[in-house]
Amino acid sequence: MCGILGVVATTPVNQLLYDGLMVLQHRGQDAAGIATGEGDAFHIHKDSGLVRDVFRTRNMRSLSGNVGIAHCRYPTAGSSSDSAESQPFYVNSPFGIVLAHNGNLTNTEQLQEEMFRLDLRHINTNSDSEVLLNVLAHELQDTAKGFRLDLDTIFAAVAGVHRRCKGAYAVVVLIAGYGLLAFRDPFGIRPLVIGVHETPQGNEYLLASESVALDTLGFRVLRDVEPGEAIFVDMAHQMHHRQCAQNPILAPCIFEYVYLARPDSVIDGVSVYETRLRMGEHLADKVIKKIPVEEIDVVIPIPDSSRPSAMQLAQRLGIPYREGFVKNRYIGRTFIMPGQSIRKRSVRQKLNTVAQEFKGKRVLLVDDSIVRGTTSREIVDMARAAGARKVYFASAAPPVRFPNVYGIDMPTRSELIATGRTDDEICLEIGADALVYQDLDALKASVRELKPSLCCFDSSCFDGQYVTGDVTPEYLDAIEQAREGKNAAAKVEGRDSRQLHLNLNSAR
Repeated sequence: MCGILGVVATTPVNQLLYDGLMVLQHRGQDAAGIATGEGDAFHIHKDSGLVRDVFRTRNMRSLSGNVGIAHCRYPTAGSSSDSAESQPFYVNSPFGIVLAHNGNLTNTEQLQEEMFRLDLRHINTNSDSEVLLNVLAHELQDTAKGFRLDLDTIFAAVAGVHRRCKGAYAVVVLIAGYGLLAFRDPFGIRPLVIGVHETPQGNEYLLASESVALDTLGFRVLRDVEPGEAIFVDMAHQMHHRQCAQNPILAPCIFEYVYLARPDSVIDGVSVYETRLRMGEHLADKVIKKIPVEEIDVVIPIPDSSRPSAMQLAQRLGIPYREGFVKNRYIGRTFIMPGQSIRKRSVRQKLNTVAQEFKGKRVLLVDDSIVRGTTSREIVDMARAAGARKVYFASAAPPVRFPNVYGIDMPTRSELIATGRTDDEICLEIGADALVYQDLDALKASVRELKPSLCCFDSSCFDGQYVTGDVTPEYLDAIEQAREGKNAAAKVEGRDSRQLHLNLNSAR
């Protein structure tokens, strides 16, 4: 999961892109970058860290130009936190191109081999986004008429990307001297929406991962980019679009509605907030079947994503809703933090209890999902320490039993608490008195009730069904082995660092 923005405006775009990244910061806290275009030249600044830490006044001054793209990142399967993998990425052949990508390719290794043997292109990092950029650059080179681009060439190049690249990708691209290109994979797994701002000087266009960025920046939402569709906004501020994929199917990632997106966003025509309210209604029906309602004194959400579901659940059950946890908003999302020990420590730093809401009560805690279980276990312990008589736990999402390979950092089955465990075993692991999971059909219904035409979803982390059709058990094993090797190397590096520290202290 990452946040991307692309804009063509009538005035300098640096501040606009910075403000948009701040709105999308929840989608990636590992690195951030902005690239702007001025004539045939690009200005790029990117680095590891939060948006507010990456960009200083001197950096913003250097980002001149009326077109630009931006990216906030957190690492996905196979990537690292190295600043070299920050986006946007740049190539200068056959045209100056910068690209920002949200998602994850599932055939990266195959494409890297093709780059080396056939396309004669060198990849500098381990990022699948750099591979995607080079595939696009090669397709533009193959379809270009000489050294000039036209609409047919650009859209044909995107069609070539669709034929070669598998997985999830929502992409924004600047082509020097030509304009802004954006496209979405043939399944529309990752979101992308376009908006317009009418000015006396002409229309301005903004593409973003979530509609909330358009709302806060003063753009009117036009529509979502269709699966497989490409949008091109030229330097004359004219928007062009074309379907570039064969047999596209809209199958958005359902986890966007559960956890990833902001509640005030609308994704593929569906309000995230309304979806979470309906998730609470369906979850209440499941709670009634498993826990006597008279055994629950109070419903308490785990802030922030679960609040709408918890409120609606409490209303449906006729049980008081209370805020029992206070959140430190300066701590990042624990589920996407890189190490188990870091996540565990951060839970206590992020949340603190309001003791009077727990003391002597039988509480039902509601969270949006349970991924690794670290946060859930710590929260149950905190509730008991605050004096709760009983602690029940409800998840607004089904058990996460499978890796997500389309851009969410859930790469190994061993890290997922639900893999290989029954609901009762998970309940025991997190220390709750009872555990209630949402049913997958009910989760899908929560979205589909708001848009009946939305018939397909990527729900692979719940059911193991991968919509792109190319994810095999061998592929999952390879990802898991790579992650375990990376973790082992990190542990060795950490031990070496500590030993060096001890040796230095001894020398003193």
